[in-house]
Amino acid sequence: MRNEAIMRQDLPRSKGNLRFKEFLQLINSVNPKKGIFILGIILSLVTSGASLVVPQLTKGLVDTSQLAKIDGKMLAILLLAFAIQLGFGTIGGFLLRYVGESAVKTLRERLWSHLLKLPVDYFDDHKSGESSSRLVNDTSVIKELVTSQFPNFITGGIQLIGSMIILFLMDWKMAAIMFSAVPIFTLILLPVGRILSKLGRQLQAATADFNADASEKLSEVRLIKSSNGEHFEKITGGNFINNIFKLGVKDAKVEAILQPIMTTAMLGIFVGILGYGAVRVQAGTMTSGALVAFLLYLFNIIAPVTSFATFFSQVQKAMGSTERVQEILNTDLEPVNDGETIDVEGKTIIANNLSFSYEHDHPILTNVTFDAKPNTVIAFAGPSGGGKSTLFSLLERFYEPDSGQITIGNHNIQNINISNWRSQIGYVSQDSAVFAGSIRDNLQYGLDKKLSDKELWHGLELAYADKFVKDFPEQLDTQIGERGVKLSGGQKQRIAIARAFLRNPKVLMLDEATASLDSESEEKVQRALDQLMIGRTTLVIAHRLSTIVGADQIYFIEHGQVTGHGTHEELINNHQLYAQYVNEQMVS
Repeated sequence: MRNEAIMRQDLPRSKGNLRFKEFLQLINSVNPKKGIFILGIILSLVTSGASLVVPQLTKGLVDTSQLAKIDGKMLAILLLAFAIQLGFGTIGGFLLRYVGESAVKTLRERLWSHLLKLPVDYFDDHKSGESSSRLVNDTSVIKELVTSQFPNFITGGIQLIGSMIILFLMDWKMAAIMFSAVPIFTLILLPVGRILSKLGRQLQAATADFNADASEKLSEVRLIKSSNGEHFEKITGGNFINNIFKLGVKDAKVEAILQPIMTTAMLGIFVGILGYGAVRVQAGTMTSGALVAFLLYLFNIIAPVTSFATFFSQVQKAMGSTERVQEILNTDLEPVNDGETIDVEGKTIIANNLSFSYEHDHPILTNVTFDAKPNTVIAFAGPSGGGKSTLFSLLERFYEPDSGQITIGNHNIQNINISNWRSQIGYVSQDSAVFAGSIRDNLQYGLDKKLSDKELWHGLELAYADKFVKDFPEQLDTQIGERGVKLSGGQKQRIAIARAFLRNPKVLMLDEATASLDSESEEKVQRALDQLMIGRTTLVIAHRLSTIVGADQIYFIEHGQVTGHGTHEELINNHQLYAQYVNEQMVS
């Protein structure tokens, strides 16, 4: 992508063409309603045709009417032309707008679906606010072009070309005088248009950066407050806002200069044409009706020309948005629906020489090997940063190993359908995620079917969570706030465990699920976990001594490598660092 961008910078003309081609391909890929679009264009053509006929009818009305008498027939035809222009224009405009809204709706749905299916490493490299900006802001820019600017450009273009042809047929001398100003407008609009386009792209980028930073900071507002970071964030956010303000002021300056120039130039042409036409009327070489028609056609030209600058500026913004949206759509998805479906119950999980690194020169895991037989508890212990949680991420297939493989039975998990594999895993982490919404919604999240209240209460009972949920006035319908802020840490963990019970997993993974809890909450959560582990293959990152002592096998991981494994007694006797680790960190 970077090399391609450099090549495009060397070829600015092809860059614009290529981007516009990509834009058309992007819109075409969302299957716009072409039949409705064509009908809208036809109605717009009729509307534009009516707008071209009106000046001619006005000319006839002025020339055939006397001072005290108006030609009734001509007036009726003129009113009919106005009615056609109004009615067909309204319907045609709506149809074009509907097609645009429909296309952008489909684009947003496609982009949202694509984002949800991207691998975890994409979100490691991109802020969530940046991705949401692409989904909301960039698609809004494309929507503005498709739904508003593009239809106006089509109807305005038809009016412009038609009016120019008719003007030359009516009086080529006056038309030639009028169009002699075109080079002047071109000299004004081209450089100013480039400046506006550049500022527009910079303003988009600055707004997206601010959106990404604000989303991240507001999601961690408790950290900001507990660290007295309000002043620092006020300055940081103020810098983003000030940058947007400066770009906005530059944009306003250019437009403030452009608008009076355009207005003055248009007024000058109008006055010049009116004065020259008046002389021609007085000399008898032009009728009063022809002069009126000429001025009306002039308005038909002025209106589209003034909007074209906005259109081309919007095109440039949309090209930048298209590039960013296309970058997401071109990112490879997780192969969610690929692979075979299997039942993992009763099968042994074997990891063989797993190696993994987030960055090429910094290995996280090196040749890690272990096996987990059915209905056994396998514990992973060791100092923080050793790679234990990363190992769980590989098991969940959030990432693929650099080398080595994980098998279950005779199946490499990379050949198993991801949805099928993950549906059979229950994952409870140290800070189990919950969403804003009700307790009921969180308990059922990700399940294929809705559960009855009886089933939900049974899951809460198994997780020792039924008592505190019953204490809430709304019980299952209690709103828990963003990321569960209205619940305590222990309550969130027990909701997560209840969710795991209701999921009925074949394989259970516990990532220090009680590490951050107080002793009372830890005792309740541990009882729930002990209940959940019955009859399941369990992989646990150990924190509590009783969990390690009761494990069938313990793997000690340090610096990304397994330096010893066995039962608790075997490691106490044969692994010095494990014995030290137990004495220092596990006994409490």
